[in-house]
Amino acid sequence: MTMKGAILKTFGSPLVVETLPDPILGTGEVIVDVVAAPVLSYTNEVFSGERKYLLDLPVVPGCGAIGRVRAVGPDATHLVAGDWVFCDPTVRSRDDALMPDITLQGWSARGEGGLRLQKHFRHGPFAEQILVPTENAIRIGSLDEADAARWCGLNTFLVPYGGLLAANLQAGETILISGATGNFGSAAVAVALAMGARCVVAPGRNEKTLEDLTRRFGDRLRPVKLLGNEEDDRERMRQAAPGPIDCVLDILPPSVSTTTVRAAIMTVRPYGRVVLMGGVGMLGGAGLELPYPWIMRNCITVRGQWMYLPESAIRLVGLIRSGLLRLDNFDVTVFDLDDANKAVAHAAANGGPFKMTAIRP
Repeated sequence: MTMKGAILKTFGSPLVVETLPDPILGTGEVIVDVVAAPVLSYTNEVFSGERKYLLDLPVVPGCGAIGRVRAVGPDATHLVAGDWVFCDPTVRSRDDALMPDITLQGWSARGEGGLRLQKHFRHGPFAEQILVPTENAIRIGSLDEADAARWCGLNTFLVPYGGLLAANLQAGETILISGATGNFGSAAVAVALAMGARCVVAPGRNEKTLEDLTRRFGDRLRPVKLLGNEEDDRERMRQAAPGPIDCVLDILPPSVSTTTVRAAIMTVRPYGRVVLMGGVGMLGGAGLELPYPWIMRNCITVRGQWMYLPESAIRLVGLIRSGLLRLDNFDVTVFDLDDANKAVAHAAANGGPFKMTAIRP
């Protein structure tokens, strides 16, 4: 049996839609019929090689999907054929619980161990079927197939949710989202408010986007137009908050300067928390310099967070099902698998807050 998939054969070349062998089921694995797969706004930067992601080619790419279970391995005790699931792309090795190697299935690997893991859980969701580890098929409950593409928003919400959990964000706290006008940053705003944040300070340079965020979220969002001077911007961010800023989540892309990152980080109050989750520095350039005395004397906690804990997806589904987090914020454009290259181009040209492109195999 064969299935259809969009293949990235070399960096810088278009996707090629061809037939591939169906996945072969093994113990600890699930085969899912892909109904919708998100196309991230920077997908073209990954496929061109600009982002320098570790991805062994040729491969069916993509990052996360919504689908229905086709078959389960003999160790599955809850999943059954027909279940609607989110295919979590964050695949972890199972032979070291303390330091698992990680690969983002169909997207990138972290280090040599991640590349070895990628050789097995290789192909992503730009195909009719996908093979995932049993624990990565997250049940999301029944839904109308017409809503599957909108449920791809789970993929976008999940990344900043991992950062907010790492920040130990508590109901009633004030948080600053550095990068709030971007795709993942605007999702972080929505998730933080759903988690009960008193206020989200949202700095950015795009006034139109800041106005849109204010329209969506009202008085609990405090927009700040960045002007480019580090000290002045920092003071304006502090003044926008209703009180001390309890934590800062940085989720800025690689193109942003470290001075912009530092301006936001150093707004946090004494005993505050900072989580670094963006891409600044990934493509080279100056490192992030934070004053040692400021960190030490103010008892600042700074931690990095890549992706999220395994149980995060289950908890996020609960936030969505409760109505606290709304998928209908997303404006979704759907393409057929045969038009995968058009989908990649559309995603690049239509990025930003709550705009989503999806492929429907």
